[in-house]
Amino acid sequence: MASILLVSGPNLNLLGAREPEIYGRDTLEEVVGDARAVAEANGHSLDHVQSNHEGDIVDAVQAARERHAAIVINPGAFTHYSYAIADALATFDGPKIELHLSNPSAREAWRRTSVVGPVVTGTVAGFGRHGYRLALEAAVALLKEAG
Repeated sequence: MASILLVSGPNLNLLGAREPEIYGRDTLEEVVGDARAVAEANGHSLDHVQSNHEGDIVDAVQAARERHAAIVINPGAFTHYSYAIADALATFDGPKIELHLSNPSAREAWRRTSVVGPVVTGTVAGFGRHGYRLALEAAVALLKEAG
């Protein structure tokens, strides 16, 4: 059994209340529950960290190197400018999945650049709540392939 880290970045604590026409009406607790169900159904555990603070996310990613086999991260707005988070992710050797509820490519121009994209294994975006399940399924499949 492996442990997977799910990281939720800034403003995700407001899911369900913040711009529901973009991010949906589901709460963070509900989408984390979806992710946890996928992990546990496949014999893995899931730890979740949410922070509005860049340094907390860097610390969580760095700590994952000793504790977790994979990372799924929704960096929120940090996606577009946090080289610190990108650098921390680059030090993690396991599967890393970037996750977004909305499709950044279909939104404002500034959202179309991901500085974490080049250091992750893959990205799941635009599927709303379903993205959490899909991202966890990808992480589980990659862990299985790694054997």
